[in-house]
Amino acid sequence: MLIKGHYMTNSLFIQYLGDSAQLRIIDFFLDNGSDYSKKEIIENVGISKTTFYKVWPMLEKFEIFIPTRKFGNVQLYSLNKKSIIVKQFLSLDSALSKQVMLKMASSKGKKTELELDNPL
Repeated sequence: MLIKGHYMTNSLFIQYLGDSAQLRIIDFFLDNGSDYSKKEIIENVGISKTTFYKVWPMLEKFEIFIPTRKFGNVQLYSLNKKSIIVKQFLSLDSALSKQVMLKMASSKGKKTELELDNPL
């Protein structure tokens, strides 16, 4: 979720795996399916340039992100959806969302049963 140019880190993905710069960058791309420049990533994720350049080489090494196209002199990147690691992140993100939805549906069902048992 983007709020005033900064990415909120309270997503299920971050809550489950912990808040680190690498995970915040990955989570940003999981929620925003386009491609971005390094500057846009830094601004939207809300991390410092120094932190970004410390963690980015590791993300590139494991081919989490791939260069997609150039916009002038600026290289854009997107998630490498062919990567088995990225596929696992996508699967985990989906499973976390499904679990929360099932829990919410289950709690709604319980409220409905209670309301039927105790009419006003």
